[in-house]
Amino acid sequence: MRQLLRFLPLLALLGCGPENPLETLHIGHALDTEHPVHTAMLHIDERLRHYSNNTMAVEVFPNGQLGHERELIELLQLGALAMTKVSASPLEGFVPTMKIFNIPYLFRDAAHYQAVLDGPVGQELLAAPQSVRLRGLGYYDAGSRSFYSTERPVYTPDDLTGLKIRVQESQTALNMVRQLGGSPTPIAWGELYTALQQGVVDGAENNPPSFYLSKHYEIARYFTLDEHTAVPDLLLISESVWSRLTATQKQWLQRAVDDSVALQRVLWKDMTEAALANVAAAGVTIIRPEKVLFRTRVAAMKKTYEGTDIGQLIARIDAVEPDRD
Repeated sequence: MRQLLRFLPLLALLGCGPENPLETLHIGHALDTEHPVHTAMLHIDERLRHYSNNTMAVEVFPNGQLGHERELIELLQLGALAMTKVSASPLEGFVPTMKIFNIPYLFRDAAHYQAVLDGPVGQELLAAPQSVRLRGLGYYDAGSRSFYSTERPVYTPDDLTGLKIRVQESQTALNMVRQLGGSPTPIAWGELYTALQQGVVDGAENNPPSFYLSKHYEIARYFTLDEHTAVPDLLLISESVWSRLTATQKQWLQRAVDDSVALQRVLWKDMTEAALANVAAAGVTIIRPEKVLFRTRVAAMKKTYEGTDIGQLIARIDAVEPDRD
């Protein structure tokens, strides 16, 4: 809570100004303005203004101006901020069910992943944050997470032995890296470049666009596409802010978010391809390992959930068959 106090002066300014019939919702996120998520959020503003006939809008605060993901979640819970985008990983600390997304190799492929998110299981998970005064409005694609390293290439799990790997604040992610032989180290995203530069950690794991846009490739010269997890981003709104909107305003906002999600998926696919090409051109060694070696090493993680609610959820996800027409 003490960390949140440093953002209160800025948050107070967000509510200042003359009386205005325009209902403006403030969105904070920790990513760069070149990131597809930021572009998609700007699209929410464009579509919301359209649907509401310029009576509603959103204002986006990027680059961690209002805090990093955990802080942004807490601001939503307080009702001090309207909306944010967070990875399902740190959300696990607030909504334990979200640990499902950090279980490695949960999804068979991209089509299976998308079918789960768009289907009944995904929609149930989107509703889960309501228990902690948050409401999920939609999923942004965050692709698959893979390892990158500074000191040596990673071809097999054995190559992770002795390496300090940055992970998000997720007990499931911590356990996964331990199972693979690495030493997990939670570090805030905004502090990771310096941590890699100074040798505080020997590597990290993330998707290609984040690896590229963060410029971590300048230090971590090996990128191993093991694609161990597919952790989506959730677009959240404060339950207290949502409750004060009229039924019509809620419809406008949800339609704008749905449009934004559709655009973000296209942007994400294009950005992923461009990011891999750009880091390769910059001299990064891209490794495509035998994924079965990684999958086998962490297979026991799924079994630990047998007989639990998470285990039942895993079984339902396994049973989803995507439409491949």
